[in-house]
Amino acid sequence: MDIKLLNKDKEKVSFIIKNTDNVFVNTLRRNITSNVPTMAIDTVKFIKNSSALYDEILAHRLGLVVLKTDLKSYSLKTESKSKKSSTTELLLTLDCKGPCTVYAEDLKSKDPKVKPVYPKTVIVKLDKNQELKLEATAVLGTGKQHAKFSPGLMWYQGYPNINISKPNASGVTEAVKVCPTKVFRAENKQLKVHDMDKCILCMACVDLLGENVISVKGSNEDFIVNLESWGQLKHNEILEKAVEVMDEKLDDFTDEIKKIK
Repeated sequence: MDIKLLNKDKEKVSFIIKNTDNVFVNTLRRNITSNVPTMAIDTVKFIKNSSALYDEILAHRLGLVVLKTDLKSYSLKTESKSKKSSTTELLLTLDCKGPCTVYAEDLKSKDPKVKPVYPKTVIVKLDKNQELKLEATAVLGTGKQHAKFSPGLMWYQGYPNINISKPNASGVTEAVKVCPTKVFRAENKQLKVHDMDKCILCMACVDLLGENVISVKGSNEDFIVNLESWGQLKHNEILEKAVEVMDEKLDDFTDEIKKIK
């Protein structure tokens, strides 16, 4: 298996995985969305709420606040007995009086490492003489428990194989323009592939020119993978944890197989 980096920024990363199959890549995707743990507010104790919103609505909003996650310091409740770190929850407090807009940054965390990723996320607006005071408990959880624990989104496609059988066919200029990701360019009135990695298999070029002029297919062995982090973890942390979870599940499966021999 070979990996080639295409693009990387703070929130997104794109890379090519070669010499594998759809099963492995899709298993990686499912592990990321369902089994990589992150911190999120799970329970809320309202001490005072005279805002325009009910307790239940505010609790739901607080649960969706994206929290920076420190996987080294916290563990899932199901894992706390087997790990040296038994810290499974974190207390955050909020105490605001109107008139004001209550933002995620108004949550005071007992752990400076775990705080809102997007400080200006609006919780509620308080009018004059309105007050909101509460205690929220954040825990480590996974996407299969609730979507609020999901660390990001991964999607993939087969690496494109483009074959131009009639490069000088009519419509070359239009094919260059119709491609949304600028895969092609025209040279001496002939259609050329400029950047294969950018192809998203939209088939706009095939629809325009026809299959007798150009064919586009996705590979079953090489894949372009895109991963976008919601901010709780860096994309490299998400990938590393997903692979770690996959290894643990394979070890568990191996142990179960040995029991039936």
